[in-house]
Amino acid sequence: MQRYFRPIVQTDAARPADALPLAGGWAWFAMAEELRRDAPPRLVPAGTLPEPVRVALTAPRPAIAGLTMDQPRLMGILNVTPDSFSDGGRFETPDAALAHGRAMAEAADILDIGGESTRPGSRAVSTDEEIARTAPVIGALRAAGVTCPISIDTRKAAVAEAALAAGACMVNDVAALAFDPALAGVAATAGVPVCLMHAQGDPATMQDDPRYDDVLLDVYDILASRVAAAEAAGIPRARIVVDPGIGFGKTVAHNLALIRGLGLFHGLGCPILLGASRKRFIGALGRAETADARGPGSLAVALAGIAQGVQILRVHDVAETRQALRLDGALKGYGEPE
Repeated sequence: MQRYFRPIVQTDAARPADALPLAGGWAWFAMAEELRRDAPPRLVPAGTLPEPVRVALTAPRPAIAGLTMDQPRLMGILNVTPDSFSDGGRFETPDAALAHGRAMAEAADILDIGGESTRPGSRAVSTDEEIARTAPVIGALRAAGVTCPISIDTRKAAVAEAALAAGACMVNDVAALAFDPALAGVAATAGVPVCLMHAQGDPATMQDDPRYDDVLLDVYDILASRVAAAEAAGIPRARIVVDPGIGFGKTVAHNLALIRGLGLFHGLGCPILLGASRKRFIGALGRAETADARGPGSLAVALAGIAQGVQILRVHDVAETRQALRLDGALKGYGEPE
């Protein structure tokens, strides 16, 4: 039976001499939780981990889109859709999208441009419509002097091609390259990084009745298989980011289990992206009915991710999250205020 190892991640300055670095970043671990499907969990010293596991957990992550992974990175969300769950229609027009993108670029490390809503119950968008929404905005941001990396949030090869031609340099796929078989080849040929996100089911039905045997281990196994598929398609692990897909075919309990267990995903040997900003479970737990009232809860989840070594936070409230990171980094020693 397969064994899984979740590092018990620490950031305290009082670090034991035998502690191991986590992914070449700001955190460390001296113990790990061994998980199995046929036995109860148990704690083991980090020094006793199998060599392949130790290497996967400790090796520094290569830069993604030119960004080093030794400090937390912020991905600002720019939805150019009429029906996004959090800001549907607010940035649908080119002028509004350009203004918001330029403002976010002041504090974000990377912008993520999406032209198809994947919220629960959303409808599919045609390829032509998605290209018309995204590529011109990316081109306008580049023409306006925005130099930070830009990611295209899409499941479709043709949309990614158009976005890359317009100035994007990363692909963020909520279907982990399983929706459009041609997308992996586009990313491999272009030599750009990809983010592989886990989702159970299609956006239209994914929240109907999501079930797992063990959500943490199930999501880990599926992401491991998608990383292997990406490598087989010519995308090296050094250009892969993984995302457990908070809210995509998950209940509140599933989301909490994944967030508590985020450290496990370091075992895939890739940077981790956490995209929980303003999602419904934050509203349910934080008693915030509307998406734009979920900023404080989103910050709490973001800092919980950073405490477990998550390298990329995908957020709506970029300036507010940047401020929180400056304080958190100053307190924990992983960064200094700018």
